[in-house]
Amino acid sequence: MLMLLLVAAVTLWLCPLVTAQPLCRARRVRTGKVFHVMQDVQGDRLSFSSTTPRLITHPCEKNIALYLGKQVFFTTDNFETSLLPFAIPTSMQVGAPEVTSAHFAGSLLLLVVAQKVYIYDYENHSWNVTFGIRHPVTHVSGDNCCYTQTPFCMEISNLVFAYFRGDQISQTYIYYSNTGGFIFWKYHDDRQAEITGSLGGIFQFFSLSQVGMLVVDQGKGMFKYSDHPLNRSLGLSFDYNGTLDILIVPGHRGILLLWFEHSLLFSHNAGQLVDTVRVKKGDQTLFSSMFEANVTIHNIAVNENELAVITREDNLYYGNLGVLPSSVIKIADQHVWSEAAALMFRSPGMVEILTPLQDAAFPAFDFQKCLVNIQALLMDPEFHIGRCTIEFLTGEFVHSMHNIDMNSQLELTALLIPQPGTSLVPLVMVSNPHSLGFQAAFYESGHTLDGNTKYNLDIYLKQQQHWGRTDPNFTSSLKRATISTLTVDIANKEISCVDFKPLSTLISVGCDLDKKIVIQKQFYDPSFQGQPSSQDLRVPYSYKQLGCPLLVYYDTPWKPVVELWRKDTFQEIVEAEYVLLEVNGQFSYRYSLTAKTALCTSQPQNWTTMIKEFGAPFFWNRENYVSCHDPNRNATLRWPDVQYQILGGRTANQIIFSHNNGIYVFYISIVDPYYSYCKLETLFSIYVYGAFPMPLGFAGIIILLFISSILGSVWVAYLTPKLLRTRRGHRIRRFVVQLCGRCKTACGCFQCSASATAGVGTEPPGHHPTPQGGRAEH
Repeated sequence: MLMLLLVAAVTLWLCPLVTAQPLCRARRVRTGKVFHVMQDVQGDRLSFSSTTPRLITHPCEKNIALYLGKQVFFTTDNFETSLLPFAIPTSMQVGAPEVTSAHFAGSLLLLVVAQKVYIYDYENHSWNVTFGIRHPVTHVSGDNCCYTQTPFCMEISNLVFAYFRGDQISQTYIYYSNTGGFIFWKYHDDRQAEITGSLGGIFQFFSLSQVGMLVVDQGKGMFKYSDHPLNRSLGLSFDYNGTLDILIVPGHRGILLLWFEHSLLFSHNAGQLVDTVRVKKGDQTLFSSMFEANVTIHNIAVNENELAVITREDNLYYGNLGVLPSSVIKIADQHVWSEAAALMFRSPGMVEILTPLQDAAFPAFDFQKCLVNIQALLMDPEFHIGRCTIEFLTGEFVHSMHNIDMNSQLELTALLIPQPGTSLVPLVMVSNPHSLGFQAAFYESGHTLDGNTKYNLDIYLKQQQHWGRTDPNFTSSLKRATISTLTVDIANKEISCVDFKPLSTLISVGCDLDKKIVIQKQFYDPSFQGQPSSQDLRVPYSYKQLGCPLLVYYDTPWKPVVELWRKDTFQEIVEAEYVLLEVNGQFSYRYSLTAKTALCTSQPQNWTTMIKEFGAPFFWNRENYVSCHDPNRNATLRWPDVQYQILGGRTANQIIFSHNNGIYVFYISIVDPYYSYCKLETLFSIYVYGAFPMPLGFAGIIILLFISSILGSVWVAYLTPKLLRTRRGHRIRRFVVQLCGRCKTACGCFQCSASATAGVGTEPPGHHPTPQGGRAEH
């Protein structure tokens, strides 16, 4: 007898509920037709390949949406005007204009038509074909997370995948684009050839590089991941009894819905654990899955907190995406289904059933909109739903981006007020615990004016690696920036709490854009290779950019004092490793340490090798820096006497300037990969002074004597006329005259003697005078 009563109760539940008023009031959108301004369709009309429609809304602009059905419609005003069917220009030559997938990427709409990806820029009303895809694809997918109060919305939505669903993973071609879909590259997975099974879908989560891939094999589905630590194994398997669509819940990084007409699955952790969505009535579970409920799902809609399902049996189901096993309840059995009907959330607790209606007199379609007030329906005692126990739930951190740079932390606070006589159980979740860790404190913080107790929930967040309580194999790479979603919800929240959605925010474990570094305040090579130049270099000095240069004594070992600032607030002195390069190519300085004295175990990097590798200077940063002290680096120290060009960190390396005064302009870059996720770099100038002239050598002495003789001659020429006009000068003159007279006499005698000698010596060769004065022949 008891069993008969139970069967009867369940049968009554499955039968249509008796309601005094309709589920919703339908209205028809019909605008612009009375003025006959609607033109005919230009191009090839698009259609959707599936038998059930899809409604895709823009992640940031809620009024922009795409309806996919037998006719395709694109709207920028939430279907508040009659629309012509969406068409692709005939000049694109798509062949059969059948759409198999679509995705919004910023201001672009990506459509897979006839196994090719096309781009529609709805702001400029232009069409393009993507580049780089060389094989047939059927689907495009990407992230649909958007935080409109931050400048990162479009950047998050730029990663797009294109693939052929159903192909064997070992043989299929997967493409990705980080330009929003303009250019695609082949996606490489080192272990792709080893995976057996077909490709069920691809999505991106946790960070800008972590990728999840649905693998389908022998009626089972499981997820494979791209990065450590999830790439070490597959997620737990689940029954895959149909071609599932993967839907990322908006505003979250890892909450997934997987569905097709007979199955509805849910995952809180990006597919590592997949569970069914239960069907409940009050606190009673009627069916453990939608498959057991024996209904045919026609369309679903989700927002940050809610789920709505419409079935071919004219059922509307509603549920929230809580932290406990997700469930739905049946709202009503009324005529709400049609072959073209699709669901969407207009606001929390407000579901809209959208149906295109063809007009026999005009080519443009009208739209029937049926708005369902979920909150009002849940107040019906028939549902046995308890009242909401939450009076107030808020946090200033919602709908914004927060940063946690390396070695830093973040504190967030939420305020909770329960209804009188009730209690709340708060729950804090992060979508990427492999990177982001937290601690939470829940305490009473006061009372409201009407006597209700207020509670604060303080959340302290920092990188999981720095909590010191996790296994290193659990954490992701510390060098790689990641993205995570922080969600605050109530574990014992009733389904009637429609207006109290979870507090969710995006946490970037990466660069804090407000950070910067500041320096306390004739030898050059244009190729930065340390080779002398054949000509002088004249460089304009930017005082506005560089300010006054620092003073550095030429012969004293020196390195700059680097300060870290956040906006206008000093943070700390930077002790991390960094490199310097004189921007004008001057190389009249050296480093105090060599690779050997710096205790390197492998050959260190230097500017010469980095410029050769990247083809230009100023490309040495945290992304490509490799420490010569890394014990895991398999590189020998072949040249221990080369200069060690890294400053800061564990060594006391410094710069020593040669015997030259002048201004140096340095580029500085922090290369330590474990100091900050930011690319910290700047320019600064110094003035090297104190280099007096070098001591003179032998050449200098010769030059000095030559200059002295010239100066002495000039002095004598200036002083002699003045000296001759004095008495002493007259005596010197008489002495010189007498001396000259004597010289003339002596010179005359010498001249006569010389003449006689000259006469004797004038005889021709071979003739000699005889004693008698004659000549003799020999």
